[in-house]
Amino acid sequence: MIQTLSTIARTLVAAATLSVVTISAQAQGVTGDVQAGQKKAEMCIGCHGIQGYQNSFPEIHKVPKISGQSGAYIVSALNAYKKGDRKHPTMRGIAASLSEQDMADLASFYASHADKTAPEAPKSASTKAAALIEKGACASCHGANFSKPIDPSYPKIGGQHADYLFFALKAYTVEGNHVIGRSNGIMAGIAKQYTPAEMREIAKYLASVEGELKIVPQPRFK
Repeated sequence: MIQTLSTIARTLVAAATLSVVTISAQAQGVTGDVQAGQKKAEMCIGCHGIQGYQNSFPEIHKVPKISGQSGAYIVSALNAYKKGDRKHPTMRGIAASLSEQDMADLASFYASHADKTAPEAPKSASTKAAALIEKGACASCHGANFSKPIDPSYPKIGGQHADYLFFALKAYTVEGNHVIGRSNGIMAGIAKQYTPAEMREIAKYLASVEGELKIVPQPRFK
């Protein structure tokens, strides 16, 4: 059964690849500037620049690590908030105020934090976690160490906060809610295979992986 579901997941991923490449191509032509992004990130650091900072909506969870993410993913995520495909009210309000140039600048700034050294090999997952990850074919999109996505518009998830990963997975299963949830056909199909307990198991393992994501603390918040 796991093998069948895994095969289905890989088929869905392949079907989505062309549309993702098209979106990435449309985003080209706007070049981000790291220094400009650093100035514009003043609105971001109050959440993403504090170690352990937690979001309280719709449940308490750490805000995601975004330093070290690829620029293409950050632009993709901001556009998803702007369009309402991601329904976090605060993030949607922020994204709605950004131009394409703003997004490109912010993306360049946060992508510039990526470590140049390769992450260590991931620790072995428990039998249960390994089976769940195989079931969803997670590495098919998120790549080696879950830090080398097959398309830069996909997120790096290795080393991300476990409670945020759990929140994000659940969000893909929400339907018909105007303020909570995420609209993504591929991820919805994958996430709906799991129980909340299984999502927690996956999130716990992925958070333990040595990845490329981090928080760059701001001096004013130390």
